[in-house]
Amino acid sequence: MRLMVTGGAGFIGSAVVRQAIADGDEVLNVDKLTYAASLDNIAEVADNPRYHFAQKDICDLPAMNDLMADFKPDSVMNLAAETHVDRSIDGPGAFIQTNIIGAYALLEAARAYAESGAAPKNFRFHHISTDEVFGSLGPTGEFTESSPYQPNSPYSAAKASSDMLARAWRETFGLPVVVTNCSNNYGPYQFPEKLIPVVIIAALEGREIPIYGKGDNIRDWLYVGDHADALLLVAREGKPGETYNVGGRAERSNLELVKMICQILDEELSDSPHKPHEGLIKFVADRPGHDQRYAINCDKIERELGWSPAQTIDEGMRLTVKWYLENKQWWDAIRNRGFDVTARQGLGKKG
Repeated sequence: MRLMVTGGAGFIGSAVVRQAIADGDEVLNVDKLTYAASLDNIAEVADNPRYHFAQKDICDLPAMNDLMADFKPDSVMNLAAETHVDRSIDGPGAFIQTNIIGAYALLEAARAYAESGAAPKNFRFHHISTDEVFGSLGPTGEFTESSPYQPNSPYSAAKASSDMLARAWRETFGLPVVVTNCSNNYGPYQFPEKLIPVVIIAALEGREIPIYGKGDNIRDWLYVGDHADALLLVAREGKPGETYNVGGRAERSNLELVKMICQILDEELSDSPHKPHEGLIKFVADRPGHDQRYAINCDKIERELGWSPAQTIDEGMRLTVKWYLENKQWWDAIRNRGFDVTARQGLGKKG
């Protein structure tokens, strides 16, 4: 395929780009290079002749029009987004701009591209979203593709809005849109403001490991490599007009997850002066509107497209911990840019 991937220098986007190049696809990576993106994330494919990069803002409609007209993608995959819930509480404006206005610009550019006659017959606009648009679950049940939208944070509300735009452009203009909603991703190259890299780095350095509230909030965890495989499959074979949930079938409370990471670190760092790392856990004030539980039912994508997660959470988490231990230069480079890689970000800061 010829894939135009927005946000391809971010966490999930870079996994998609690396996998697509490995699969033999030609990729145009469009990224604004905000704080959470880095060309280091795709350094291993940067010299591949099938890889192309454009530093552009998805809100720039003329630029998106030009890129689609020039590159002529088979699929556009929209992974560009502001994603950190804490930051959305303190500064929702950036989330409205990128996640809603940016999605609108991409949809309009894709519509112009499709209506020009230049797009291939099997062209798809693939909008990537999150399970957070569905709100919070009780102790039982799972989100399905027909679950009602009940977003509770500025981040999830902005993503829900972009999902609705994608649906409207399908229904009103006939744009061949597919949407995926994923559970919590983890794995290599995740920016160290999210729970798992914060825990790994803090424990490695003997610092307190912060856990919101009682640590009883539950998430379904999905290894980013499995997610990339699912997204590329949907980009190739997803049926326009359909939505597919992508989950890891790995529910864990935050406390259970952190204890798992600490146990892996105890085993990997047998000489660490900070063992047992679980002793570094500190419960901190909960964030506002903290959803209690997410769980994804991914029967549809398994049944219709034949995808299922390959990594168990035990295997995937061990791979993730080892990657952060072996790639200190990656997160040290982030620290050298002035970012505190040992603390949760956003809450209490304005802007």
